[in-house]
Amino acid sequence: MSSSPTATIWTDRARSSDALLVHMLGVVDFDSALFLQERLAYELAGRDDRMGGLLVCEHPPLVTVGREGSRSDLPTDLHDLRAKQIPVRWLNRGGGTVVHGPGQLAAYLVAPLERLGIGVVEYRRRLEAAVVDAARELDVPAERHPDHPGIWSRGRQFAFVGAAVRNGIGYHGLFVNVAPDMQVQRLTGRRLTSVAGERQRAVSMHAVRESLARNLASRFGYADQHLFTGHPLLRRTRKLVAQPQAAG
Repeated sequence: MSSSPTATIWTDRARSSDALLVHMLGVVDFDSALFLQERLAYELAGRDDRMGGLLVCEHPPLVTVGREGSRSDLPTDLHDLRAKQIPVRWLNRGGGTVVHGPGQLAAYLVAPLERLGIGVVEYRRRLEAAVVDAARELDVPAERHPDHPGIWSRGRQFAFVGAAVRNGIGYHGLFVNVAPDMQVQRLTGRRLTSVAGERQRAVSMHAVRESLARNLASRFGYADQHLFTGHPLLRRTRKLVAQPQAAG
């Protein structure tokens, strides 16, 4: 995997590429990450090659609700969430309600599904398979649930999938609880866990980022990857966030 500090090549439409461009972004506010996804999706829609992009980041605390989610997923009153500075966003993506925060890894794979020869169901299946691959490398037992999207360990969920497709481009993606504040995570009342909690010891976020990015590239057939730290179009948040717990 080649690397570059901040440059990007995905605006050069005249240059054919089958590579996956991986951007490691750190902690990023949700709207900025969504802007980058939409910009990348627009660029990819105008190409005729297989080039894709992967945005890897963490978010300040917020709740997002997909098409399968509802207000009933949040037993906490919305006013209480706002008082805790935890906004709620309703999105046109698959999946249900997800609580985000530092210590949870977001991986947004933006890819030309038609040119990769896959559909929406296969897109989601490969996202889930990459999480299972990464979890096993980290000695965490992981499996797909027969009735619900996401990845589970010992009967508790630690990864969530919320995908969307527009103009043949897949975007949004998946979220993995590495070592978040589990008290915040359990706002939904579901049985949740984390990578650190299942390992019963501290886990390196860097190791999880590297494993997840590598396995996503493998599952989607990207042999050539370019690694970037940051992005020139990124508007970073100035919001202060609480530090996550070491385990859940």
